[in-house]
Amino acid sequence: MKNDNQAKNPRLSDYQAGQTNHEYLADLKAINPADADKFLSVGVDASEDFRAGTFIVKDQSVLHSKTKQKGVDIMSITQAKDKFDLSPYLWKGVDPGKDEYTSWAHEQPAEGYFIRSQPGQIIQAPVQSCLYIEKEQFAQNVHNLVIAEEGSHLSIINGCATSPHLISGLHVGITEFYVKKGAVLSFTMIHDWGKEVNVRPRTVGYVEEGGVLISNYISLRPVGSLQMSPTTHLRGRGAIARFNSILVADKGSTLDVGSNVILEAPETKAEIISRAITFGGDILAKGKLVGLVPEVKAHLECKGLILKDGLMLAIPELEAHVPGVEMSHEAAVGKIDNREIEYLMARGLTEEEAVSTIVRGFLNVDIEGLPSGLKQRLDKVISETEKDMF
Repeated sequence: MKNDNQAKNPRLSDYQAGQTNHEYLADLKAINPADADKFLSVGVDASEDFRAGTFIVKDQSVLHSKTKQKGVDIMSITQAKDKFDLSPYLWKGVDPGKDEYTSWAHEQPAEGYFIRSQPGQIIQAPVQSCLYIEKEQFAQNVHNLVIAEEGSHLSIINGCATSPHLISGLHVGITEFYVKKGAVLSFTMIHDWGKEVNVRPRTVGYVEEGGVLISNYISLRPVGSLQMSPTTHLRGRGAIARFNSILVADKGSTLDVGSNVILEAPETKAEIISRAITFGGDILAKGKLVGLVPEVKAHLECKGLILKDGLMLAIPELEAHVPGVEMSHEAAVGKIDNREIEYLMARGLTEEEAVSTIVRGFLNVDIEGLPSGLKQRLDKVISETEKDMF
């Protein structure tokens, strides 16, 4: 592990926090082109084509908020507090006393999004959101609340990024998910932070009977340090959770990423799939499944690849409290098998092309619920990332 404790545990006092005054944009097409490019790199399209709505926070200011489709509410958490009674939801999942970052987030003014699909509504196009830092050495504090009401279907693309010229910053994000009976929520998060940006998301979700939560997490760009371990409670019979993560760490990056699913009701199912590559950075790929009742099924898969230097630590955990659970895990860490490279070179590829083909295949996890347009863009980003590996 790197010895840079400042990067691993950034001090809140080293950052500037508080309100910012970025001008609200009623028309997102008027946005600065450099910002628009960064938004697009994390799946947020300023044209807003084929989107049910958009929400953007820049530093600590709401830059844009729009709902384009009936049946879904999109607004700032500040507006939502004024309009609705959110006391059954806010800070009910994430414990403010969990660590110094949750305590800080609880005490500081926060912005963030409130996204809710109304009962029975099938929201065809995804909602997009972006949490963006432009101000150097700024500590962004957001609190997000997502509710998929009973029988609804909702897809969200959440991009997190920094200004192209930003070097250092801190992001603390509190997110709480509530998937009601029979609802389906697909949440795809793409990170593109700066090399000295420290990121501390804290996330908890609840899934009721017959509900489905799909979470996709992708981090392919350099970041100072990332520490996240979302926890999901499957509380209703037949509830399902699927977590997919794709991680790439270059030199100087520390990614500590895990997922936890607690199966609390019969016939619940969970799957955690992780693919990680390091070419100089440190990756802790963790996952934990907890079976509290019989008749549950869960599988966890952590696979890591070391291309150059760096650390790869896979930590799968299975915890069963009763008979009758069915849980499994598979973990593998290693390097590219020379026989695979030689096989491809024998068919006319150069060594670099052979390695690139293997890496692309390794990262090509079939992510359920990913919009086709975003998948094409991610394929392009993966190709661009490969160039930095050699």
